[in-house]
Amino acid sequence: MPATEVRAFQDVDGSIPVQEWLANLRDTKPKAYKKCLARILELAERGNQMRRPHADYLRDGICELRATLNGTQYRLLYFFYGKQAVALSHGVTKESRIPPVDIERAIGRMTLVKASPDKYTADFSV
Repeated sequence: MPATEVRAFQDVDGSIPVQEWLANLRDTKPKAYKKCLARILELAERGNQMRRPHADYLRDGICELRATLNGTQYRLLYFFYGKQAVALSHGVTKESRIPPVDIERAIGRMTLVKASPDKYTADFSV
């Protein structure tokens, strides 16, 4: 299976929420950052073949990458578009389930990306 292209959602103002979340994590919780980065690299390698416990389908085309460290759960929401492309929507630090507002935000971002991928995605870098 060819590698999956990992992109990041880019808002109209040019901000890239997942990269901002990861940069903050890198500065405040470097071990958690490394675990999240490992999941992203695994997603690039395995694409839609990823399963629990490292990834899971939420609903309406939205999936989550999962990393846990010291009882804290770090989640990166993402969705597929095109044949081998995935866009990372944003990250969430949670204690129980993903708040519905975060899933709705990811769905809104997915709608924008599917309508205009070149406008609403950016190269993913860490």
